[in-house]
Amino acid sequence: MDLLALADFNLVARHGGFGRAARETGRPKATLSRRVAELEADLGLRLFERGARVLKLTQEGRALYERTGALLAEIDETAAALASGGDRPRGRLRISAPLLFSQTAMGTLAAGFARAYPDVRLEVTTEDRPVDMVEEGYDLVIRVNPDPDESLVGRIFLRDRLVVVAAPGRQQPADGAPVPAVVSRVADQATWKVTGQPDIAIDPVLRLSSLVMVRDAVRAGVGAGCLPASVVSHDLAAGRLVRWGDVAGPEIALWALYPSRRLLSARVSAFLDYLKAAFPKGTPDELAAYLAP
Repeated sequence: MDLLALADFNLVARHGGFGRAARETGRPKATLSRRVAELEADLGLRLFERGARVLKLTQEGRALYERTGALLAEIDETAAALASGGDRPRGRLRISAPLLFSQTAMGTLAAGFARAYPDVRLEVTTEDRPVDMVEEGYDLVIRVNPDPDESLVGRIFLRDRLVVVAAPGRQQPADGAPVPAVVSRVADQATWKVTGQPDIAIDPVLRLSSLVMVRDAVRAGVGAGCLPASVVSHDLAAGRLVRWGDVAGPEIALWALYPSRRLLSARVSAFLDYLKAAFPKGTPDELAAYLAP
């Protein structure tokens, strides 16, 4: 197999088209098209479905991309490390992180990492949806309580827990009547199960898409809320909110994940080490430290 043609195929697959790959890399579009056509002829396979406006990988093309893209990236990284005289982290590092973690900590973390590793070009995308790391070109994803995935490995770097809080002037109903509540947009429960006490029935009066928005509305006294301890830590300490109890159930675990088939690159390893140094105990208070009091 022609490795140069394979590399050009991976460029086109990663960028989603000949024109985009040519613009991003400075390679002639005609050269990329010719090399991919030669690779398809050598393999006897069609790697792309070519439409008038859309270029899509075939099933065989996707399999080839998933199995060779990471290997080619590792070859490039090894060559760059040898040329520079060491295995110093360098190159582009793409990370997908959830909204709340990005709002609270990622900006500060990214700035510190950029100062510590100036040869790494860090790109962070904020999204709560599951992403296809290979197809979308991510090196690392941060996720909350992710579903098991045999293609990914990683580690927990932070743990949190849910607590029920309210403004000081709001009393918890003693008769079990529903309490006005501010909930996230996707929440569908009718009660909050609290450790060591009866369930709290709720009457959602606000549905908001961000937990930071939920906290602000609860702080304004509209209703009670169920929030991560890290998000309300400063408010509880300052008396702006009072705690009604801990929510029963599994903890919140933040994972840093990467493809299991890929050798850990120097830049991914450096970011994992940076996360561990930032959250040495992995407690909610360590995350709360990134929030303004």
